[in-house]
Amino acid sequence: MHGNDPNWGRIVAALGRSGAQLVAEGLDVYLNNVCVMKGGCPMPFNRQELRTALATVDHVPVRACLNLGSGKATAWGCDLSEEYVTINSQYTT
Repeated sequence: MHGNDPNWGRIVAALGRSGAQLVAEGLDVYLNNVCVMKGGCPMPFNRQELRTALATVDHVPVRACLNLGSGKATAWGCDLSEEYVTINSQYTT
């Protein structure tokens, strides 16, 4: 993830805006297999260790467990770098 920032709050905010059914008290979030939220509560983790880990991997698994049933889904995305965003904001079609 760009900047190696383990900002789980942005992930939770995106989940909230997604339209998916959520119960905050049941939400678990993992970044690179590190639990950063459990049962809707922030979990203690070593931010610097996670930042270092994020800097050394090509793929960062982000797992959100809604804990509302047995369904599963996988989505792939990409992290847009600051340079990519800057280049694409300098022109219009």
